[in-house]
Amino acid sequence: MSKLLKIALGIFTSIGGFLEIGAIATTAQAGAAFGLRLIWAVVLGTICVIFLVEMSGRLAAVSHHTIKDALRERFGPRVFALTLVSDVLINLLVLAAEIGGMSLALQLVTGISFRWWAIPVGFLTWLLLWKGTFGLIEKGVSLLGMVAVAFVIGAWKLHPPLDDLFAGVLPSMPSDRPALYWFTAVSILGAAISPYLFYFYSAGAIEDHWDEGDIGANRAVATVGMSFGGVLATAVLVVAAMVFYPVGIEAERGEQLALLLTSPLGRLGFYLFVATLFICCLGAALELALSTAYCFAQGLGWNWGENVRPRDAARFSLIYTVMIVAASLLMVSGIDPLQLTLFSMALTSLILPVVTIPFLILMNDADYVGEHGNGWISNIAVIVISLLASVVALVAIPLQLLAG
Repeated sequence: MSKLLKIALGIFTSIGGFLEIGAIATTAQAGAAFGLRLIWAVVLGTICVIFLVEMSGRLAAVSHHTIKDALRERFGPRVFALTLVSDVLINLLVLAAEIGGMSLALQLVTGISFRWWAIPVGFLTWLLLWKGTFGLIEKGVSLLGMVAVAFVIGAWKLHPPLDDLFAGVLPSMPSDRPALYWFTAVSILGAAISPYLFYFYSAGAIEDHWDEGDIGANRAVATVGMSFGGVLATAVLVVAAMVFYPVGIEAERGEQLALLLTSPLGRLGFYLFVATLFICCLGAALELALSTAYCFAQGLGWNWGENVRPRDAARFSLIYTVMIVAASLLMVSGIDPLQLTLFSMALTSLILPVVTIPFLILMNDADYVGEHGNGWISNIAVIVISLLASVVALVAIPLQLLAG
């Protein structure tokens, strides 16, 4: 029974890490601009993140190392520093976008600009980390995120054509706006395969004292949990395709996104959207801030842990505090949260090989994983998807920037 409870909680936890401002913004824009044709990008991202999350849990359970401290030990300070720099840059941008997402939710309800909500929202995020425990972050906020199931209900009520749904699972060449098409595709992949998700997951496995007996539960959580997150992201895309695409709404502003669930669910849909946006962004912001602090502390040998009192892990607590302050100030400056989200997700795709290739080497090193090393399917899947996302992002990002 305890194993089943752990798996169930892990599935719920996947919502806070998978469905957040990145997934909502990218899939909504995909559905609004291209109908159901980009479902394949959500499927591809979900497959890759299943492999990566399962590997991160397996590494922690077998070696009792997090990804970051294993990288520092195996490859030395230079490789660790390279991955740390990319992590901090991406995490800061994405954390700012998550704080912007929560602020945008409050703007939709109150009419007060998101800029004025950034500092209060940042303070709430910091306070939960300062006073909360890992269990609160991992399970409490994520359980509230079950409100995101409203998108699945909305998609079902809109009755999307089954033929178009199945056709969208297969990649296709765009008939118009190819730069936007590929930019949106790599943004979806970046939202799905955000490195902070599996860094947080491996650190959580250590905080929960996993061992080899948890490998089976880890595989179930990674597979079912991330698949559930992928279903939610697909539902957002389907709703946008059915509501926005036929009338030519591009979903470029928060006010437009707020209309996603009003068509299938009426006025209640507006409040469900606002609640989903706020809660899921809060969960992701907590994980992002913690993930960055984990990266520093685990690689540099500091004391760390969300269950450790802040004064006993002062440098660890300082990192997440600085990250939250910097991200909040970015939002105060007036940067559009949705535009920042799309760009940071595409940038995440660009740097994926920097993160995934060293990780794959670890997962094939018998000194760390023993007989539980990767099979060829895991290795090929992650390499192909990471390189594909990076190469497409290398072309799509400049094209989209040139196109404005």
